[in-house]
Amino acid sequence: MQELEEILERIRENEEIARKIFEIEVSILSILDFKGLFERLLSEIREKFGIPCVWISLIDKSEISELIHTLAASKDLKERLNIIDRKTFLSLIDHNTKPLLLNGDLRPYYPLFPKGQLNFIRSLAVSPISLHGEIIGSLNQADLSKLRYRPGMDTQLLEQLAVKVSLCLSNVIAHERLQWLAVRDPLTGLLNRRVLETVLKREFKRAQRYKTPLSLAFLDLDDFKVVNDRYGHEWGDALLKYVAVTLMEITRDSDVVARYGGDEFVMILPGIPAPEVRKLLHRLQLHFQDNPMGHEKTSIPISISFGVASITDPGTEDPEALMRQADAMLLENKKRKKAGK
Repeated sequence: MQELEEILERIRENEEIARKIFEIEVSILSILDFKGLFERLLSEIREKFGIPCVWISLIDKSEISELIHTLAASKDLKERLNIIDRKTFLSLIDHNTKPLLLNGDLRPYYPLFPKGQLNFIRSLAVSPISLHGEIIGSLNQADLSKLRYRPGMDTQLLEQLAVKVSLCLSNVIAHERLQWLAVRDPLTGLLNRRVLETVLKREFKRAQRYKTPLSLAFLDLDDFKVVNDRYGHEWGDALLKYVAVTLMEITRDSDVVARYGGDEFVMILPGIPAPEVRKLLHRLQLHFQDNPMGHEKTSIPISISFGVASITDPGTEDPEALMRQADAMLLENKKRKKAGK
């Protein structure tokens, strides 16, 4: 009789868990942005199941690489998300798609943890999540008790939750990718030319209204065609990405960096006078001289030219004129380089 009661109690518990999983699914089903999905999902799991630690691990350089780093920039998610390289992740889960339960020595699994977080965990459930049949990361649930997740426990409900998350994630990614492609250059991830022009108009009006500095820089790569001809377009694309990442690293959050076309880039720098921008770009030239792009055991030197214009320059009475002035300065600087001046 006692055994029957225990079975019935287990059934009731599973039904309650299944109900909560359904409620979570309903709650996140209508969310179409990456950040909103994870914030709601992690909060719902923590609150409904009383789990103190819930976070997401995502594999870098996966199908959603261009979205992952945007997500990682969210301050709200910083402690509930970690990015991990594919080889390390797959070795930790032993290439298995089933949930992994752990309550022993968790130190080998620290690469799964958000930086500086959760060193008090005593048991852990790692549920792989997939997209189009490819593992892209895991939903991780952890507890201070070693008894919460024990190897050998039934993982069916954990699998159900991971499947629900994968399905919702697929919907969100499809929507986010459309949004991303509408404003981003697909190769470099920088803003595209259309968005650049819209942002420039906004910043130009703001600078005029508040009488603040506004500078614009046009940049391109010297002898980029030689790279494509000598090494191939794949290497040329890698070089453009390398430069784009560096440009993002040296600029502030308030600056705008866009790919204008081909090997041309544009930077909009609110609040910075032209002389300061020139100093910044001279330092960038030196940086590229000292840090060529390494690719397949080959080192490709990088040389850039630039032209800078300011809203205070004569003739820059509108955004289009500011762009033309910076482009003209770029062409002039390139002529000087070729002439050896």
